[in-house]
Amino acid sequence: MSRKVSKIFKQSGVIPYRIRNGRVEILLISTSDRQSWGMPKGGIVNGMTPPASAAKEAWEEAGVIGQVESNKLGTYKYRKRGKVYRVKMYLLPVEIVSSNYPEAKKRYRRWLDAKQAMKIMKKAALKRILKGIIQTKKRACVS
Repeated sequence: MSRKVSKIFKQSGVIPYRIRNGRVEILLISTSDRQSWGMPKGGIVNGMTPPASAAKEAWEEAGVIGQVESNKLGTYKYRKRGKVYRVKMYLLPVEIVSSNYPEAKKRYRRWLDAKQAMKIMKKAALKRILKGIIQTKKRACVS
């Protein structure tokens, strides 16, 4: 008896952040149904690297621009409508925040202290990735 092997859909996303008054702030976006909070992510576009595709998602979903760091922070998996997705996450130091972007009418945005952002995130794996960033950036702020 063989089990059906599910296809895993590859995505990339960003954790948009800024440093304000020596504190790390994370930009969360609402899901398109506005029921929960998450990070910009989406399918990796053919012909684009995962970081470049993640930057595109950051613009479309959150209206933020910056230079996505090429080192992957971590990955997490989730299920949606019977499909399995694996998301590679990258760090995005935000340089520009626009009020006019493709999904502005679909989503809310919210800058939060990194610890507050962790509290309202639902995905445990994403929280672990975020925790590592907080510790790294906190050390950078102190140095």
